[in-house]
Amino acid sequence: MIDKSDIMNIVLADDDADDRQLFSAALKEINAETNLTMFKNGMDLMEFLNETEGPLPHIIFLDLNMPGKNGRQCLAEIRERRKFNDISIAIYSTSNAEEDIVATLSGGANVYIHKPNDFEKLREIVKHVLKINWQYHTSGLNKETFFLSI
Repeated sequence: MIDKSDIMNIVLADDDADDRQLFSAALKEINAETNLTMFKNGMDLMEFLNETEGPLPHIIFLDLNMPGKNGRQCLAEIRERRKFNDISIAIYSTSNAEEDIVATLSGGANVYIHKPNDFEKLREIVKHVLKINWQYHTSGLNKETFFLSI
């Protein structure tokens, strides 16, 4: 029997319905004990985080380019609140612009993932990210270790 504390709570905030579906499918193929909650914009994500009474997510996969409230704004709001200190944030974006990588690194994200256009690579990236020991990973964080490429 699986203890609820063994289940990893994952949140994906992404405005692209196809990307949400692919991410969900990749996560299912990994066979990890997870609970996935998805949001189509940053406003819904922040409302959920601010109002939730239940367990907070262990990791948020955060798209940068969403209408309304974008990923950078969400990242800033999350990192402002002590309540969210233990949440790891993986930027999950089609952008590989230097300014986005540097801004999210300095903004407190834990890893930057350029969205792959191949399902197998997506599955491997998600699998890799879920296995990271975040305390160790963030202790030596720099630009080279921040940008994840598989």
